[in-house]
This record gives sequence, C-alpha cells and structure tokens, in this order.
Amino acid sequence: MQTLGKFIVIEGLEGAGKSTAVSIVSELIKNAGHSLVNTREPGGTPMAEAIRECVKGNWPTEKVTIEAELLLMYAARAQLVQNIILPNLEQGNWVLGDRHDMSSQAYQGGGRQIDIEMIEALRTITLKDFRPDFTLYLDVDPEEGLNRARGRGELDRIEQEHLSFFERTRARYLALANEDKNCVIINTMQSIEGVHQDIQSAITQYMEQ
Repeated sequence: MQTLGKFIVIEGLEGAGKSTAVSIVSELIKNAGHSLVNTREPGGTPMAEAIRECVKGNWPTEKVTIEAELLLMYAARAQLVQNIILPNLEQGNWVLGDRHDMSSQAYQGGGRQIDIEMIEALRTITLKDFRPDFTLYLDVDPEEGLNRARGRGELDRIEQEHLSFFERTRARYLALANEDKNCVIINTMQSIEGVHQDIQSAITQYMEQ
C-alpha cells in the first residue's frame, strides 16, 4: 500500500521505556520537518479507547476469555487504522504508534499461546496488507520490566499476569523482530544514555534512507 506519509511503531514489554522512546522519536520526526500524529494501541479513537478500557480493566465477576481479548484488540486496531492512521498517511503526515500488530502477535500469540493461524486470519481481515514502515522493538528482561512498571503505580489486568506469560511474549517479540527487515531491536538493559543514543541513531538512519 503506497502512502505519502510514514508509519513508525514503538513496541516492547511493560517497563521497556516506550513512553520515553515515543518522546525522542517524535522530536526527531518533527525536527526533520514532518507533520506528526501520535497514536496508541489499543486506543486512539473514541470507540477504540472504550475498547481499551474493556481489554485492560479488571472484571471481578467475569473471566475475560483469550478469544474475546484477541477480538477486542483487532476491533480497536481496525477503528484506528481506518479512521486515523490511513487518512493521515494519505495526507502526507507521519504517524507514530505506541504499539501495533506486533503486540498482538507477541502478547496473544506468544503470551496467550493463541494459534498463530487464527491471529493471521484476523490480521488479514482487519489490516489486509497494511504494515508499519519501520518498527523499534525495545527489548527488556521481563522481570526487570515488571519491576519498572510496578514503580509507576497499579498494574492493569494484563500487567498482572505471571512472569512466564511475559517470558513467552518476549520470546515471540524477539522472533518477530529478527524476522522483520524493517525492525530494529534496542537493548534497554544498558545505560539510559546508551538507549537514547541507539534510538536516535536508528530513527536518523531510517529517515536518511
């Protein structure tokens, strides 16, 4: 799919530093003279934000099935892509996403261990051949990432999963990132200065292509 703008995505586990990365990348893109729209998943539209509450909220008297979780993620993504991302790309704006489809492949496919064919079928239905132009995957040890996330405050429903869930999610993330020629892996277990430098270098190199 040819568009005038570019779609860049930041991916990673809880505590990987996505918010900081979004700030760094946003500034670089704007300084390069591009109009920028920021999005997050799930969310980004009124309906998708309502779905986000359904996905992340705690439901004390009801079990959230893994199938329902997966379907909600793709429902929110369909709303965001069709109503926000594609129209902006077609207008020549750049879009920076805090998570996108790789998250579902990793969390629901790796963490929840949902059959990959089911996820691919939903991806094809909702996104067709649409993919990010460039992805930064921020890699962090799951235990360290969760400790960082706890330091921010109360954990949501998914963040409360067992460590093994996040270990499976990370393994799938790494497999996907290594297979994607348009993805760069950032080691976030190094110094903060090193992380920031690697992010800046990756985005600068991409924009200079």
